[in-house]
Amino acid sequence: MTSTLDTRADNPPPAPGPVRRRADQPRSRDLVARVVLHTVLVAGLVVMIGPFLWMALSSFKTEAEIRADPPTFWPRDPTAGNYQVLFDRLDFPTYFTNSVVVAVLTTVGNLLFCSAAGYALAKLSFPGKRVLFLVVLGTIMVPSIVTMVPLFVLSSNLGLVNTLAGLILPFLAQAFGVFLMRQFILSIPEDLLEAARIDGASELRIYWQIVLPLCRPALATLGILTFLASWNNFLWPLVAATTEDNYTLPVALALYAIGQNQTRYDLLLAGSVVIVLPVLIVFVLLQRHFVRGIATTGLK
Repeated sequence: MTSTLDTRADNPPPAPGPVRRRADQPRSRDLVARVVLHTVLVAGLVVMIGPFLWMALSSFKTEAEIRADPPTFWPRDPTAGNYQVLFDRLDFPTYFTNSVVVAVLTTVGNLLFCSAAGYALAKLSFPGKRVLFLVVLGTIMVPSIVTMVPLFVLSSNLGLVNTLAGLILPFLAQAFGVFLMRQFILSIPEDLLEAARIDGASELRIYWQIVLPLCRPALATLGILTFLASWNNFLWPLVAATTEDNYTLPVALALYAIGQNQTRYDLLLAGSVVIVLPVLIVFVLLQRHFVRGIATTGLK
């Protein structure tokens, strides 16, 4: 009994107070970090969505309310008259059809040609491969405005000015798309392609039946970016289209809403909402593949 008591006296149980405090400190720090993180994310979300929300709400305001000082966020007397005037006075079906045709064909062309070029640069061996890839990288660094005049002269000599083909052909394959697809295709195992070659598959069959299905995330990413750029393209359609029957939506809206004396902001905002909606629909449908493509491109 004496030895047992002595042992307990020499080794007293630890006090519970300090242990609880040490355990609570990491929890409190994690809680503060989460609060700060969520606060920053919410603030960033407000900054990103705020202008789009204001644009959508202002499309239901009158011209006088849009120009009011101080400005209002919620419309005082919501009205859909802006959209009615936009659709009545503007040849909307023609402009919308032109925009859809140009954007869809440009996107399909980039998905096909950029993926084929990316496969060749990533998995095939041929003379001048490195030089060609450096040329592709170099064209990415050239501003598009620099090539505007030569591109217009070339299109004029080919008879493509004021045609839908002239709005599509110059952008069927772009250097960024080739680079994006090449970096993604590099992550495909070489053994998989060699096994297909041993089984007698041609390079075209390997590209179509093996490479393309594996490139869905990158194709979705390239498709969204290309569709967005083509749908919102303003400068080249303004230069290359000279008659109203070949105008796209951004050009028609700008020429109609921005007059010589005054800009109709009510019509401009309503038209902007109409232009943004197809892009949002495409992004919502492909957002899962888009995020995956951005996250995995270039990883091996």
